[in-house]
Amino acid sequence: MKNKIIGIITCFALLVTSFAATIFVRQEPVRFHQHLMAAKKPACTNHGSDKFCTHLPVLKIETDEDIPGQVTRDENGERAFTTAKDGSDTIKSTIKVIDNPESNNHTDDKPAIQSDALIHVHGHSSRYFAKLGYRIKLIDSNGDSNNQSVMGMDAHSEWILHGPYLDKTLIRNYMWYNIGGEIMSYSPNVRFCEMFLNGEYEGIYVVTENITAGKGGARLDLSVDKKDNTFSGYLLRLDRKMDDDINNFTKYALRLSDIFGINIEYPGTKNITPEMATSITKDFSAFEKSIYSYDFDSDEFGFKKTIDIDSFVDYFIINEFTCNYDAGAFSTYIYKDSDGKFRMCIWDFNNSCDNYQEQAMQTNDFRLINVPWYWMLTKNKDFTKRIVDRYRELRKTYLSDEYINNYIDSTLDYLGDAVDRNFKRWSASFKDEGLLTPPERNIHNFKDAVTQLKGFLEERSSFMDTNIDVIAQYSAESRVKKFIENAN
Repeated sequence: MKNKIIGIITCFALLVTSFAATIFVRQEPVRFHQHLMAAKKPACTNHGSDKFCTHLPVLKIETDEDIPGQVTRDENGERAFTTAKDGSDTIKSTIKVIDNPESNNHTDDKPAIQSDALIHVHGHSSRYFAKLGYRIKLIDSNGDSNNQSVMGMDAHSEWILHGPYLDKTLIRNYMWYNIGGEIMSYSPNVRFCEMFLNGEYEGIYVVTENITAGKGGARLDLSVDKKDNTFSGYLLRLDRKMDDDINNFTKYALRLSDIFGINIEYPGTKNITPEMATSITKDFSAFEKSIYSYDFDSDEFGFKKTIDIDSFVDYFIINEFTCNYDAGAFSTYIYKDSDGKFRMCIWDFNNSCDNYQEQAMQTNDFRLINVPWYWMLTKNKDFTKRIVDRYRELRKTYLSDEYINNYIDSTLDYLGDAVDRNFKRWSASFKDEGLLTPPERNIHNFKDAVTQLKGFLEERSSFMDTNIDVIAQYSAESRVKKFIENAN
């Protein structure tokens, strides 16, 4: 009997050990957080203080003319954008990435990557900032895509160079893309670097994957066969109205303002055919009809068959938590994955956490309930319950006060003296009273910027902790009776 008990105890111990090991494996990061996982580099002792030296990767861009896409005014005072000398909206440049794996980086070190690239100014409102953002496409000698693994990220040819200027903490996009990558199935990967343009120091930049498809598992799992007129999935962007927007059902349902439109991002213009565009428009409109119809709540005909509900829930929570209210209006990405499910992808947190230019963000309300798709999704009881339950779960992990404050502090510790170099270059940004309105919202030093970010998130999380259950009211039967009375 004694041996039997010992045997049972031993088996139980093995099961517990195995279970604990399983938990440990599941908790290992699947996301590369540069500030936590980059190699620790010893200080250089073989050169003087006058030599540029940084633990961050160095990105060097060389051009023969000004980069097009900058804001200017025509003879009538109307806004216009600069072009290249030949009238195009991109120019050819040379890109060099210096990223020594175990030692600091210097501008005269041998580059890990060197490539020709097409480059232009990136962004809408950020084009007006002194520190510009850029979009680059790496190309080979024939002008074709030159996929490269930039700073350890999956190989691709297309990259966004985000230059934090409005965001005085420098970390909003880096932080939320990475936290989002722990929460959602996909979020753009990012790396900090220090950038030089034609030999001039431009400060800290965030090299970012743009949202698109890639090869070998990189980015979104989408593909297209132009010859057969087929595709495995597609990517759409809701943003300011463009000439080639699709005529989707949300417009017909009057849930989309005339100033907005939905554009096909993938397949891009090089690979899409008119037949594909028509097919995508019909397919996406069918999805929207399932949301806006009286059968939206139906298991058989409603949205549950067409969307990855977890993706839509997580997108809602992340953008509400940060008050990132460009979401659902500007730069809003939705894609149909190769498994046939629609998913959301987060993008652009430059204006988040009360960094919105035109107005202060209130911490005591919810706004995504009024944007396209969510206006109907939050009328479903199961969907709103998932929001509440998921929020409570995330507040114990990636959205906890401890995790967020540690994330901010450890990221800034990692940036170290690069912050000082950045603001030596961009000290004028602290004197610019025209960035945020009203003027008293503008930040005048780096320390206050960090305090503002932490304070906002503390206040916002406190409100959501107390009021997240309010979300359920939007799916109350008395409120949505006309939408669900015919569903069953």
